[in-house]
Parts: sequence; C-alpha cells; structure tokens
Amino acid sequence: MASVAQPNAAVLDGIRIVATLEQLLARIEDRFAGSGLSRVCTDLVATARTSEQRAAELGKPYLGLRIGVAVVVIGFVTILVGLVTQVSLAEVREAGLLSLAQGLESVVNLGLLAAAAVWFLMTLEARIKRGAAHKALSELRAFAHVIDMHQLTKDPTIVMGGRAPTAASPRREMSEFELARYLDYCAEMLALIAKLAALYQRELPDPEIGAAVNDVESLTSDLGRKIWQKITIIGQLADRPA
Repeated sequence: MASVAQPNAAVLDGIRIVATLEQLLARIEDRFAGSGLSRVCTDLVATARTSEQRAAELGKPYLGLRIGVAVVVIGFVTILVGLVTQVSLAEVREAGLLSLAQGLESVVNLGLLAAAAVWFLMTLEARIKRGAAHKALSELRAFAHVIDMHQLTKDPTIVMGGRAPTAASPRREMSEFELARYLDYCAEMLALIAKLAALYQRELPDPEIGAAVNDVESLTSDLGRKIWQKITIIGQLADRPA
C-alpha cells in the first residue's frame, strides 16, 4: 500500500493557517456572537483564503509573459546582429576614420538601448509579482490596525469597579474572564496575520518583499505586546485579595 505524503513540518502551510483562523472564528462566535470582532475575523478568514491562493500563484512562473519576453529579446538580438553583419569589411576600409567612429557610436548606443530594454523585460515578471505582494501586505497591515482599534478601549482596570463612567465612555460590560478572552482572540489574530504575511516571503524570496514582511511582523508583534500587557494586568487583578 502506497504511503500518503505528509506535509513538511518545517514549511509554513497556508492551508493550516486558514484552518486555524476558521477555528478561531468559531471560538469568537461561540463567546461573542455578532460582535465587531467576529465580523473582523470573518473578513480575515476570507482574506486568508485569498492570500493562500495568491501567494501560491505568485510562486509559479508566468509562462505566457516569459515566452513573450523571450520572443522580444530574440527579436532585439536578431535585429542588432543583422545591422552589424550588413556592414562589409570593404565598406569599413573605404569609410573614413570619422565616419567609422560615428558608425561605431551608433552601434554602441543601439546596443545600450537594446540591453536596457532586455533588462526591463527580463525583470518585468519580478516587478509585477512584487507589486502584487506589496498590495496584499498593505491589506494585512490594515487588518492589524483594525484589530488594534477593537482592543483599544478594552481597559483591564475598569473591571475593578469604583469608577463613574461619563456619558461619552464606551460600554464595558465584560467580566475579567471575558475581557481576557477577547484580548487573547485579538492577539491570536495578530499573530496569524504575521503568518499570512510570511507566505509571500516563502514564495517570493526577494529582499524588498522580505523587508515588507518584516514590517508586518514588527507591527503585529508590537500591537500584540500591548495586548499581552493588558492580559497580564487582568491576571494580576484576578489574584488580588478579595
């Protein structure tokens, strides 16, 4: 009986990230059904599915584009070689030194322009993929900031009571346990956003993309650190004497 290939445990798996987010969404729905955080997580699950597919597509070669570039490059080289070969040795001998220098300058300029055009075409695929990845990473950054907005008004010290809210104060009706779970869900979503960003670096080992992914990871890490500080405060409040 043939053995079933197992996924490489050392490789980031986009499908598993999506599955983890789907499970997180179910947990949020069970405890905070219909909440704003639940809607954000629903949108994030949809984005995660798109990111998994998009990253996989970016890792594949654009065959149509590569064939087109190859045809154009071959055409450039053919034209350049044809122009050079049209000049016979006898014509070179008959031409004056000035004419020969002008002819060589034209050939050199044409060669430089052709080389620049070839370089532009050969790097076109990488630039298209880089642009698509940057757009996707910007979307993930926006999600991180939205999640931060949801936890912004969740003040752990408010569960201590004894404070009179103002008319403009946000409603705070969560218990210590509920608030801790809410903040924990936010921290998990931020961590999974960083993992989604890493999918693009996995498929596009490009220094520029690597720097953009590191920015997303730094952002989610910084925001997550603030959330865990709040969770720590809640834990300290739970341990206070009755």
